[in-house]
Amino acid sequence: MADVIVGCSQSVADDIATLTGKPRGSIWVIYNPLPPDLERRAEEPLDHPWFAPDQPPVILSVGRLSPEKDFPTLLKAFWHVRRHHRVRLVILGEGSERGKLEGMVRRMGLEGEVSLLGFVENPFKFMKRAKVFVLSSRFEGFPLVLVEALALGMRVVATDCESGPREILGGGRWGILVSVGDAEGMAEGIGRMLEGEVDREALVRRGREFSLERVGTQWLKLLKDLG
Repeated sequence: MADVIVGCSQSVADDIATLTGKPRGSIWVIYNPLPPDLERRAEEPLDHPWFAPDQPPVILSVGRLSPEKDFPTLLKAFWHVRRHHRVRLVILGEGSERGKLEGMVRRMGLEGEVSLLGFVENPFKFMKRAKVFVLSSRFEGFPLVLVEALALGMRVVATDCESGPREILGGGRWGILVSVGDAEGMAEGIGRMLEGEVDREALVRRGREFSLERVGTQWLKLLKDLG
């Protein structure tokens, strides 16, 4: 009965077409936009000793501590990475798997190198100062956090999950894609990002393609066409 259907990614639109029988060409794709105050919030002071200039690089991840985010795979990947690099891992978010993850950190001997900081109001000031952003999810709808990381010039490693990361990262052009649940592959990708050079300005430009202005223009066009 809807006059128009909008998906937040190409993959989501494909799924809608499959489930509803609607022609794929009739379903719009409009991505979720970046927060308009992203850069201002990223410049806010960060009072955390791990982000001081003389400290080791920080690997960052952001998301609910829940099964679909698959932070156990990230912890396993970090265990591999730290064998070759002096690094730390910060995870921002809260959820039902906190106890499980804290237990893994203890058993793997990662205390003092991994910090589960819980929910924070402003993750962008962490993104601005971390070295690599990792998305370890088993599945997504449209992981805006990847776009936010790119817009702040972050090196990105993400699982090639359904749906969103492959679209956002241009099939690997703007970040490294790894298989879901592949801790060793994720560790290799993180290592490459720690060691290699990236075109930070290209990452920022890609992130800004999801600006509120651009997405707003798409919504206005849709409404005009409905006219």
